[in-house]
Amino acid sequence: MSRVFFISCNIATDPYAVYPLGMAVVSGALSRAGHQVEQYDCLVHGRDSATIRQAVERFRPDLIAISLRNIDNVDSFSGEEGWYLKHARDLVSELRTMSDVPILLGGPALTIMPEAIARYIGVDHAVIGEGEQAVPDLVADLAAGRQLPLIIERRPPLPGDQFASPVYVDEMVQYYQRESDVINMQTKRGCPYQCSYCSYPHLEGRQFRVRDPRQVVAELKQLKKDHGADSVFFTDSVFNDPQGHYLELIEEMLRSDVQVRWSAFFRPQHLDRAKLALMKRAGLYALELGTDAASDKTLRGINKNLEFEEVFAVNEACLAERLPAAHYVIFGGPGEDDASLEEGLRNMEQLGPSVVFAFSGIRIFPDSPLHPQAIAEGIIGADTSLLKPVYYFSREIDRRAMEERIKTRWAGRKNRVFPPSEGLKRIAVMRDFGYRGLMWDHLVRFPKARQAVPGR
Repeated sequence: MSRVFFISCNIATDPYAVYPLGMAVVSGALSRAGHQVEQYDCLVHGRDSATIRQAVERFRPDLIAISLRNIDNVDSFSGEEGWYLKHARDLVSELRTMSDVPILLGGPALTIMPEAIARYIGVDHAVIGEGEQAVPDLVADLAAGRQLPLIIERRPPLPGDQFASPVYVDEMVQYYQRESDVINMQTKRGCPYQCSYCSYPHLEGRQFRVRDPRQVVAELKQLKKDHGADSVFFTDSVFNDPQGHYLELIEEMLRSDVQVRWSAFFRPQHLDRAKLALMKRAGLYALELGTDAASDKTLRGINKNLEFEEVFAVNEACLAERLPAAHYVIFGGPGEDDASLEEGLRNMEQLGPSVVFAFSGIRIFPDSPLHPQAIAEGIIGADTSLLKPVYYFSREIDRRAMEERIKTRWAGRKNRVFPPSEGLKRIAVMRDFGYRGLMWDHLVRFPKARQAVPGR
């Protein structure tokens, strides 16, 4: 048996604090393999060196494992403040003064650029991809005295029935319930869509790998029984898969009467009122929609395989069911010009009370289809480092003029958020007034329901 000290180094709380699900899942796999694990969360337990040192010295680990969730916040307005790797590098430097055991790095951010990130942060080993099997095997190899390379190569994707169940820590659950009321859970991995900017297919594979709905419901019930958590966020890349596996989960949630509130990421396609009403009965209270672009031209530019009429239809169904919806869109992507910008702003107006979060430019990731396109267009070179954020902007539009136009059109609109920092200011105000959870859902103001008139 080895002792593994696991650290979630995420300190971002924008737009809300998010439970470190990856650390919980791999901790579950390690525990079931017979190892002793302590989970440390820099948001919950503290980021100061003295507190971390005390925890490390008390636990006396054989291995320190760091979970890296994000490289940056993909907001072109943020600059260095939105880049998280330096924080992780500083953390590793401090850990070297506290213990001489090997330091392991994993997580979705690492998998995007494994060697560059591992060398920059300065760890001993880095696990690419899923960790349920790779990390316990690495721990066993180290305990046996085997020499291991810096990069632990990626393994074939696990089928859904082999995903490890997360080990939730009560102190951490209580923190996230108090701060954001957002506890993460996953029902599937992978994404078959080929949106040009997206890293999900590279991270999780190009097919959906679905968990047994009964296992997901069992975890929901256990989370509620052990920790009193009755609100979750399903972190699937796309919750509403076209095969309808998500509806099987909804039916199981209704049959089992789990009684939890939940939200998820949705693709704004093939969602009608009947499906939304069914999910609402099962506890759905808000939808985050990956609309991603604001016009048909820019949707084609990112290979979204979606038309804006479909977005309108899903939005209308959400409004009809009185379900708050937030659209996340990017301006300035491939094909954006003055005409598409104007069309996009008109389309945003037609979304009515729903919330729109807009971003300027697209963060370029290696292994995304946008990367070779950006090289071909001369936006970056073939050897340009993407360790720090580099953004794609269409050469057909002036970035500054575009941003000013969006700001002007949306001035004074609480449910139209641009730049993203404006949304953070509004959320901070709502926090001060005691709101918890996603919080953007409180920006949606549905029309008052008409009351029946006697005699009519």
